[in-house]
Amino acid sequence: MPGPRSHERPIVLFDIDGTLIRTDRAGSRAMNRAFDDLFGIAGAFDGIQMAGRTDRWILEDAAARAGVDLSGGNFERFRERYFARLREALPAQERGHSILRPAQGRRVLPGVRLLFDTIEERQDIFPALLTGNCEQGARIKLEHFDLWRFFRCGAFGDEVTDRNHLFDEALERAQACGAGRTRAADVVVVGDTLFDVACAKAAGARCVAVATGPSDMETLARAGADLVMPDLGDTRAFLRFVCVQI
Repeated sequence: MPGPRSHERPIVLFDIDGTLIRTDRAGSRAMNRAFDDLFGIAGAFDGIQMAGRTDRWILEDAAARAGVDLSGGNFERFRERYFARLREALPAQERGHSILRPAQGRRVLPGVRLLFDTIEERQDIFPALLTGNCEQGARIKLEHFDLWRFFRCGAFGDEVTDRNHLFDEALERAQACGAGRTRAADVVVVGDTLFDVACAKAAGARCVAVATGPSDMETLARAGADLVMPDLGDTRAFLRFVCVQI
């Protein structure tokens, strides 16, 4: 990712799947194909919960159920094969009249482009990633939708199972990239699952939860999200919550 900037900005940590984009289950299809390629077992991820969990956690569950040992370089081999299969599952989008035309079922969720265009123009908050995706998987997905360019850093699910362990790493990387010293209480975590809410609460951060994933607004509110939105379509409300003057 690009190098650091010198000025300080509030940090907002974004989830990817179900929060920013939908990929029409490209990730799960790619995982299944990669696992079959390497271990000859089809449908290894069928029925395994994926939303909100790290790629490492998801893979360990599938491998345990299938009786596959991930030691001896098997994890690294799976990860590289998964990236290749993910690129196949997310082929380059056609361009027409200078507008990206996504395939049916794959799309940027409501309000996301306007929000990031606004953040980029204003340059007074620091967007970063906190996602269960492996870093290269996150890049493949976000580049497919022309969103990777908005993020300078993040924390990813390559090596950890517990999403809560990613918060400190995401905060440290953002600070190293120029966001400045920021207390956890002043960081905002944005996601669509109960795992995102739990991560924010465990860290003492604030949470914006969007009902564009598996949970409805009432469920997210009961879990303790500080702001619940149907999607990221209300840019002004979002920026107001993160204490940006508008």
